[in-house]
Amino acid sequence: QVELAESGGGLVQAGGSLRLSCAASGRTSSSYAMGWFRQAPGKERELVAAIGRCGYTTYYTDSVKGRFTISRDNAKNTVYLQMNSLKPEDTAVYYCAADSTYSPSTIFTSISSYTYWGQGTQVTVSS
Repeated sequence: QVELAESGGGLVQAGGSLRLSCAASGRTSSSYAMGWFRQAPGKERELVAAIGRCGYTTYYTDSVKGRFTISRDNAKNTVYLQMNSLKPEDTAVYYCAADSTYSPSTIFTSISSYTYWGQGTQVTVSS
């Protein structure tokens, strides 16, 4: 069992940057593959980025490649999403998610693979 809490959202102008954090409590986060999802109004929740337990395998959806970076600090039980060159279409509620895996390199790209979810943090990018 793990509890996830996102922070770092806010309002930023297009071209700006934000860093989201996801703090995990309970069972150590190093046992979990992690992902960042987002959901814009009227749209389905989509995977933005994912990272394996040990941090050396990552995945990015095409629309954020080269702009967003996912990373983790297992000593701090925290996963980050650095978002640069933000665009108005990045506006959404961003969610952190986790699921356990024995493999240090496995990443999950399906929303149904994730068991644990945070409450979300709003990111608004103005034009």
